[in-house]
Amino acid sequence: MKFLGIIPARFASSRFPGKPLVDIEGQTMIQRVYEQVKKSKKITKVIVATDDQRIASEVRSFGGNVVMTSETHQSGTDRCAEVISHNREYDVVINIQGDEPFINPEQIDLLAACFENPQTKIATLVKEIETSEELFNLNIPKVVRNVCGEAIYFSRQTIPFLRGVNQEQWLEKQKFYKHIGIYAYQADTLRALTRLPVSGLEEAEALEQLRWIENGYAIQTAVTTHETVAVDTKEDLDKILKLFFNK
Repeated sequence: MKFLGIIPARFASSRFPGKPLVDIEGQTMIQRVYEQVKKSKKITKVIVATDDQRIASEVRSFGGNVVMTSETHQSGTDRCAEVISHNREYDVVINIQGDEPFINPEQIDLLAACFENPQTKIATLVKEIETSEELFNLNIPKVVRNVCGEAIYFSRQTIPFLRGVNQEQWLEKQKFYKHIGIYAYQADTLRALTRLPVSGLEEAEALEQLRWIENGYAIQTAVTTHETVAVDTKEDLDKILKLFFNK
């Protein structure tokens, strides 16, 4: 199978404008993400999908592949669908977040391995929650899976709810998983997803993947042991500098 890695990148961000171009110890964030994705053993080609010429120029400056996409896209999924419409030789698209400069390539390969099962249409990663801070953090989406490893539901609330158990004991009584926001789709499935209307569950939770579940799509999950560090704010960037560079 041929895997196309796409990194959607926007300049406009309400919490951190211009973050793809922020410098991280001599390299921009988008370059660090790009080079990490290139280390994957499964990815055939990597493309940055953007609507901003400043980002496009930066990608070209370090020899990367970039495609200009529409300014009207509402999500990275839509941006990926536009790119795959011009790259039909690929079987699977892997959508990599553009704000995770130290994503582990093994995570990408783990996700790609889900498609060894020809029934897999969509796949994503989850990680076991290890702390109460994460478990009850409403900014961290949680996932409930079935016995086949498919996602049943995603929520910002803590799910499943443990009736009759003190919250301090929840991690002792049940495995909980958080969602790692990297997706892969069969190319035809990706095109179909972008034609679906916004769903009620998606609006309620502000989680795009609920639209797919609500429309009957199965989302296969794989469990990673690697942590991901996303940069949503300047404060997150400060944490990364301390974590990786002792700044």
